[in-house]
Amino acid sequence: MWLPDLTEHGRDGSSRPIARDWVPEVPVALEFNGLSYAVMMATPADLEDFARGFALTEGLAGAPTDVTDIGIAETELGWIVRSQLAGLGVEKLTERVRTRVAESSCGLCGIENLEAVGRPLPPVAVHDALDPQAIFASQAALRDHQPLTRATGAAHAAAFCSPDGAILAVREDVGRHNAMDKLVGALAASGTDPSYEISGGFIFSTARCSYEIVEKAVRAGATRLVTVSLPTSMAVERARNSGLSLWCLARGDSVLCVSEAGS
Repeated sequence: MWLPDLTEHGRDGSSRPIARDWVPEVPVALEFNGLSYAVMMATPADLEDFARGFALTEGLAGAPTDVTDIGIAETELGWIVRSQLAGLGVEKLTERVRTRVAESSCGLCGIENLEAVGRPLPPVAVHDALDPQAIFASQAALRDHQPLTRATGAAHAAAFCSPDGAILAVREDVGRHNAMDKLVGALAASGTDPSYEISGGFIFSTARCSYEIVEKAVRAGATRLVTVSLPTSMAVERARNSGLSLWCLARGDSVLCVSEAGS
């Protein structure tokens, strides 16, 4: 989105006309098996990856093949992404829809949601320790793979990196969770295993490391996660309990190891 006729004001009292790109943010409705599951504010790109990755990280799909027939439609109000869901996730889908309907009329759903947040994550696969030099390499290269961020300065990115830090895949979005879901969906579509066996592949997120980012990484099958900011206390707890290697505050000259399981 291009907005002309803006005025930039300087501290010295100067002003000048400028034009800027703005990161797109629109409602995206996700439907599975004809049921509306969620409406997310997202950037309308790579929406097929988004739907597939969302289903995987939310636990609706146990495997990429559980999500099929993805269709995308633009409407006056936003975008709708429809897909078919198979496997055990169908029961979870219908239960979530039922619970969402009931949330406005009962006092028990809050307790149920709290229990869901505290549910243990599956243990991550055994993996080697992450080489900090790989993190420095990926951090230095990532911006070249972020066209939306370079244009707007207002997008998040999630990248999958090789053991030596080479950028293998990147997805961007206005939402940090959405960027992660899009990356997971893209890896699933290409048949890439996020664990990269035991050799050291990792996810690099430009987002704040909340517990949801940790959970999405673990549910996607990743074994290592790197972020540019500090994690929350719950993110640290969830990472350590699941065995996820977690590194944060990734800068050009330093990075902090929070949790390193290794083999």
